[in-house]
Amino acid sequence: MSDDCCGTGRDVEAGPEKLWQVRQLQLAALAAALLLTGWAVGHAGLPAVALAAELAAVLAGAATFVPGTLRNLAHGRIGVGTLMTIAAIGAVALGQIAEAALLAALFSIAEGLEDYAVNRTRRGLRALLSLVPPTASVLRSGREIAVAPDQLVIGDVLVVRPGERAATDGVIAAGRTSLDLSAITGESVPVEAGPGDAVHAGAINAGSAIEVTVAAATADSSLARIVHIVEEAQERKGAGQRLADRIARPLVPAIMVLAAVVAGVGALLGDAVLWSQRALVVLVAASPCALAIAVPLTVVAAIGAASRQGALVKGGAALEELGRIGVVALDKTGTLTGNSPAVIETVTGPGVTADQALRIAAALETRSEHPLARAILTAAGGESGEDPVPADDIVAITGHGLAGHIGEVTVRLGKPGWIPAGPFADDVARLQSDGATVVLVERGGTVLAAVAVRDELRPEAAEAVRLLHRLGLDTAMLTGDNRRTAEALAARAGITTVRAELLPEDKARLLAGLSGGRPVAMVGDGVNDAPALATADVGIAMGAMGTDVAIETADVALMGEDLRHLPHLFAHARRARRIMVQNITLSLALIAALVPLAALGVLGLATVVFIHELAEVLVILNAIRAGRTAAPPGPGRGARATAAGGHRPSGNTGAGSRSATSSR
Repeated sequence: MSDDCCGTGRDVEAGPEKLWQVRQLQLAALAAALLLTGWAVGHAGLPAVALAAELAAVLAGAATFVPGTLRNLAHGRIGVGTLMTIAAIGAVALGQIAEAALLAALFSIAEGLEDYAVNRTRRGLRALLSLVPPTASVLRSGREIAVAPDQLVIGDVLVVRPGERAATDGVIAAGRTSLDLSAITGESVPVEAGPGDAVHAGAINAGSAIEVTVAAATADSSLARIVHIVEEAQERKGAGQRLADRIARPLVPAIMVLAAVVAGVGALLGDAVLWSQRALVVLVAASPCALAIAVPLTVVAAIGAASRQGALVKGGAALEELGRIGVVALDKTGTLTGNSPAVIETVTGPGVTADQALRIAAALETRSEHPLARAILTAAGGESGEDPVPADDIVAITGHGLAGHIGEVTVRLGKPGWIPAGPFADDVARLQSDGATVVLVERGGTVLAAVAVRDELRPEAAEAVRLLHRLGLDTAMLTGDNRRTAEALAARAGITTVRAELLPEDKARLLAGLSGGRPVAMVGDGVNDAPALATADVGIAMGAMGTDVAIETADVALMGEDLRHLPHLFAHARRARRIMVQNITLSLALIAALVPLAALGVLGLATVVFIHELAEVLVILNAIRAGRTAAPPGPGRGARATAAGGHRPSGNTGAGSRSATSSR
């Protein structure tokens, strides 16, 4: 919370769950009751009792902000609470006790609503931690026992039965099931999982019982990390919030000077009491409390709502930039595609079988970490079930391919151009036009085969791009793949701007040209795309659940892998930014309108207090709207089948001169 708002320095990390439990609202209600009592008793002809009731009302209302104001003044901090304290004391000194009580009561109501709004949002975020079950079943010394989650240690074996939640992160050791991650990633369709697959804290076992090896203590789980990162992010200030702060901070002493000038000029004119009263009204009229809370409350509410939908927005600056984005650049592999490439076709020359060609390719790829290597190794091992024998003297030629020796013969595997396509030129063109990445296999200077590998487009990619376009956002694909393959996939996704054959640093360099002067967002995997994520106005990491690198690199991390979260996130950020602008505009307009009316005596203290605090309540209620968001569309059953580890194509082999064998 900005100290400029109320100057009370209160702690908002924990608070009451019910509106009527808020201390400020309780004291405001007491002050209002006392004020009404004083008014009734005064009309009954008991002025002394009425005065006592009104003074008690002032004390009850002022108790919510005067103590904090005095503490801040002791530390040299001046805030809006300072203005309200001066105004209340001055009103009492001038005999306007009822007006002072009204000021204190209404200001306390605004204070209480502000606290309640922040606490409600933060409770909603921390409610994620309630996804961790109160006890966990663990196997120790051959027995199954129940322990508290914080007693789990790395290496323990959890037993997670159907309908139960995982207490912390781990890896499935035994059993197969489906996991419901909707509360974490925002994706509604369960994910199929088996031995070796990761299980995240809070995941619901929607299938059969499984045994999970603990990989992290509960305090270090992905769920705890999400809450920690978002809570930190909520404290970061965005440009709009900094603008509000820059206006509010000098405005407070300026208002005090203005009030003193009004009182001084009035004294020179011969009516010191009247102008002193007007000076107090000016103090209240120009109070920037609504301005100071206009953006922070919106940021807290919007970031909390986004986190509950599986999007970690790292601070107000990132949220505001998201709302300004005009161009979205997307990486291909792992973002628009499922990051599970497979060999779809092997075209061979005379006297060479697809199995032979794949075994040569696999011999060069045995120690490679490239996604294409995994596809080729899988396809090569699919026929014989034997691991390929690594080639000798393997050398990686950056951006081109691999070279080595099998026996005394030189073998190469690489992209067309580095290895002449020769008789396979037409096949290379055909396969690339179909969206496949093609590598050529060469032995002893002779091209033996063309191997086509394709990473399938995510089923929801075209819909997500269409929704982005509906929001008025331009899209572009950035990839290191060849142009023909990139353009084929981009066409299927509905993207017309394509930049292909790029190195990671090239992506970062091209962003400025793509943006056309508009803010640009880069969507990638958070690792290979780190330079571009850092260069873009907003970097967005996809599928970041459990990945520290992705979360730390990007400004926004989407925990799930459904691309349709992207347009939902941009729409949410735009709405939040509109609310910020509305709040700032209302706050500044209020000050501009009330100050001259107060200085000229058109409005009295009671009227100004009522209008000012009503406007603050409106700002609070408007900010709370940023915390309301509809659930993003979930992936269809068919869409999830591939992403969840369902059937994927694998390489086929075959024999015959110029044979073309497909894996599907």
